[in-house]
Amino acid sequence: MKYFFAVLVFITSMQSVFAFEPFEVKDIKLEGLQRISIGTVFNYLPIKPGDKIDNAAVRNSIHVLYKTGFFKDIHFEREGDILVIFVAERSAINNIKIEGNSEISKDQLDDALKQIGLIKGRVFNRSILEGLEKELQRQYYSLGKYNIKIDVNQTQLERNRVDINIKISEGESAEIYSVNIVGNKKFSDKKLNEQFTLAEPSFWGGRNNYKKQQLAADLETLKSFYLDRGFIDFKINSTQVSLGPEKESVYITVNIKEGERYTVREVKLAGDLILSRDKFEKLIMVKSGDIFSRRKVVDTTKAISDLLAENGYAFANVNMVPDIDKDSRTIGLTFFVDPGRRIYVRKVNISGNTKTQDKVIRRELRQIEGDWLSTKHVARSKTRLDRLGFFSTVNVQTVRIPGSTDQVDLNYSVVEKPTGSLQAGLGYSDTQGPVVNLAVTQDNFLGTGQRVGVNLDNSSVTKQYSFNLNNPYYTEDGVSRNISFTYRKVDAAAAAISNYTTDSYGASLSYGVPLSEYTNYNWGMKFDDTTITTGSGTSQNIVDFVNRNGKSNSTYQFFTGWSYDSRNRRIFANKGSLTSLGAEIAVPGGDLEYYKVDLRHVNYFPLGYDITLAANVNLGYGASFKDSLDYPPYKNYFAGGSTSIRGYDANSVGPRDSVTNNPIGGSVKILGNVDLILPNPFAENSSSTRVSLFVDAGSVFRNADTVSTEEFRYTAGIAFIWITPVGAMRFNFAEALNKQPGDSTRSFQFSLGSPF
Repeated sequence: MKYFFAVLVFITSMQSVFAFEPFEVKDIKLEGLQRISIGTVFNYLPIKPGDKIDNAAVRNSIHVLYKTGFFKDIHFEREGDILVIFVAERSAINNIKIEGNSEISKDQLDDALKQIGLIKGRVFNRSILEGLEKELQRQYYSLGKYNIKIDVNQTQLERNRVDINIKISEGESAEIYSVNIVGNKKFSDKKLNEQFTLAEPSFWGGRNNYKKQQLAADLETLKSFYLDRGFIDFKINSTQVSLGPEKESVYITVNIKEGERYTVREVKLAGDLILSRDKFEKLIMVKSGDIFSRRKVVDTTKAISDLLAENGYAFANVNMVPDIDKDSRTIGLTFFVDPGRRIYVRKVNISGNTKTQDKVIRRELRQIEGDWLSTKHVARSKTRLDRLGFFSTVNVQTVRIPGSTDQVDLNYSVVEKPTGSLQAGLGYSDTQGPVVNLAVTQDNFLGTGQRVGVNLDNSSVTKQYSFNLNNPYYTEDGVSRNISFTYRKVDAAAAAISNYTTDSYGASLSYGVPLSEYTNYNWGMKFDDTTITTGSGTSQNIVDFVNRNGKSNSTYQFFTGWSYDSRNRRIFANKGSLTSLGAEIAVPGGDLEYYKVDLRHVNYFPLGYDITLAANVNLGYGASFKDSLDYPPYKNYFAGGSTSIRGYDANSVGPRDSVTNNPIGGSVKILGNVDLILPNPFAENSSSTRVSLFVDAGSVFRNADTVSTEEFRYTAGIAFIWITPVGAMRFNFAEALNKQPGDSTRSFQFSLGSPF
């Protein structure tokens, strides 16, 4: 076809050439144009008015115009001294419609079409269709879709346009029928097949659709398996992939050569050890006498590179030089260190912050201008900016300075998100029932990083009105200050505790002092005035407290706390830990004297594949400095509900009144839970949802003398949390593992708008 087309062009050109005697062109006329402008043709046409043309000039002009791809026919004629060019345009692509694709997205298919020149608005060339089918087949074959059928139709439209309709019948994916490894002696077929994600059909199904890219990844995994076990001469000699007659089954044969296993003879450090040798030696993960492992070599190389990068040598080179002795089947390892120049930060540039002041961002940065570049400080700076909650994304780039061998600029780019809200909403929780909330908050007030909030909550249990002002940088050294005023009314009966209410108002002033990058100390004072109103059915411990201390009590509280926080995020962390120890002490001068101490520790362990194990312990203890009856019962701990022991009714776990059987809480709290956080199957890479499997355990106790693990309650289940504009939406499905007579359990729990 292409040959015939070329001959046709040649014949046409020759006809045009032989029709002309040399003459001087006075003017040029174009006939047959529909979409293409006259100016476009003249831009390509080598002949201009005033030129003297001959056969060669005409032949060259025809060749140039055909080469543009705009025309399917070109003819030259002479009318006196006027050159007349007749053209027939190729059709333009008006629209491309793709149907039937599910395995490959439309965007991916559009990219494939662009690569072969099939683009909306471009000139349509029928020869491209052959390339179209081949390209689509290539894409689908790589996914194991060998029964792919492609039907391409063209619809001619007015004004020389064409619609292209591509109908795809993907068919079924070819399934792995067998994976046969030939040449293995050291390891069984079963062990080696475990390294493949492409697997033979099993009772459980799945993992058996063939994909070319996945086979390549599996072969690399197989190679790593051997190299990590000392087989440095391991080779994959060949791989055969065969199709069954119906193109629905795949047979894979992998021919390998295992070679011999090598042990490490010696390990040495060489090069410019710019830091102390001890620091490098501690990072070496492979020792003399060990079986050689490429993974340990790679990890050692990375650890040394990271150490150098943390100390300013951002572009260091660390290479392992092997010394192989085939006779003894041993290998010597020399880690050669070339730190290069120490790199310094010339400037730190910030962009994207239209509202947040530069100083608010810069005070979070641990990498400063003029100092040597530390990847550790750069990463920590990004984490601190993420934790502010002011930005939806934070990116940092290291840019080398042209003409400089030891300087870079750091470019931080942020995308701000709304940090202020006028929020009115309805919520629900198992603890408080319907909740009406009105809140005006600004986490980044006027771009200063200060937080201002006014909150009004109204539920069947709690009515609370509060004002809060927090300045995280009250001083330039990072000392924070918090001022708050609160009014709170609690109906304990509505929370299924006891028939009494508390009315309290108070004010507090506190400061936080950073002791280190991850450690903080805070302290402050609070005034609180609480009035208790009892009724019929009030628990005896409340009655005894009121009889001894009166209905109204004012306290002056000193509170202090210490915390260590290395979490990568405050919400939905998946790495790091948080430990907090706090004390609330009602000091002399008030009506009551007591203390409460709380300890919380949570640790996040990344397990890979977006799976995280979170372990949490929550302990609390309270007591009076005088008689035990002076400890206010409204300060008791309670357990049960969607935020403590899931699967039990809110506040239901622990001591109960001997007469009313109402929960009365206790002055001792022991709670723990383990969550296995899983990738969200409904929303990939979601930053606002989390799914986990959990086990909860613990209880509250009347006092320290009554603590017993036999009273612990255990539950297990699945939890789903969704952070919405009105707060955290929680769904818990749990079962009590050791339910006792009289326990109140709830398999499904839901809450909306509760604090996170």
